[in-house]
Amino acid sequence: MASRPGRILVAGEINVDLVFKGLGHAPTPGQEVLADDMLMTPGSSSMICAMGLARLGNAVVFHGKLGDDAWGHYCLGSLRGAGIDVATLKPDASMRTGVTVSLSTTHDRSLVTFAGAIAGLRADDIDDALLRQADHLHVSSFYLQEALRPDCGALFERARSLGLSTSLDPGFDPRQLWNPDLLDVLSAVDVFLPNEDELLAITRRDSVADALRALPSGRTRTVVKRGRLGCLTLDAGELFNMPAFHIDAVDTTGAGDSFDAGFLHAWLRDLPLRECMRWGSACGSLSTRGMGGTTRQATVDEVDALLGMPT
Repeated sequence: MASRPGRILVAGEINVDLVFKGLGHAPTPGQEVLADDMLMTPGSSSMICAMGLARLGNAVVFHGKLGDDAWGHYCLGSLRGAGIDVATLKPDASMRTGVTVSLSTTHDRSLVTFAGAIAGLRADDIDDALLRQADHLHVSSFYLQEALRPDCGALFERARSLGLSTSLDPGFDPRQLWNPDLLDVLSAVDVFLPNEDELLAITRRDSVADALRALPSGRTRTVVKRGRLGCLTLDAGELFNMPAFHIDAVDTTGAGDSFDAGFLHAWLRDLPLRECMRWGSACGSLSTRGMGGTTRQATVDEVDALLGMPT
């Protein structure tokens, strides 16, 4: 693989994940459900992606909002411990750090989030001086980051004008409005990384193929994450699917965010599209070996070993 690229700036949400594993079924009103295990771990799409990129040996800078509370200091320590540059992160006593409860069953997971400081990050908090420290800008959770969202397109345009490449993971819309303003942002995005449900909702289409073809054409490479079905993209007008790797999954929390890290790791090194998809799939799959999104994220050696096996 080519030499390591420059620094990656992840601008996004900060929160703690409380992961409950092994529920027989999702809770229903008025009933109690027992979990087999529980773990507190760094959470949020942005943090998981950033820590996955760092685990693969990338130089990562993180910028976001967090409270001056126990949750915030835990997240700050976790990012710092992963080797991520957190010099611009300043705990704010007027805010409360976000918390997500992840309820994981055998087949799926449900999330309950208190957004807290997540909604506080604004595009103008990410100034040109900070952008000039990086070569790539990644943003996750477009719909959760309510203060960032109105000027997200302008942020990407500023990044592009300063020579950065860009990527976006939209995340889930908790209000399920799926406002199509995101489509306007894509004109300034190099890599768009939705999962299948998100893509169908954003484009208001019934099939992945129709949804991909409905997206604005241009500079944006869209790769759709499909869990156990792998990932899919439209390449030269034709659909291309990369199968998933078969891993005995313990917990799927954050697997899509680790996919983002693997794909971007390869893409920033100018690997062919299919290799980028394999790297994404491998990192997403390997992350499911442990509880939470960050406890078993892949190293380069682990990905290399998995890529030597048939899918």
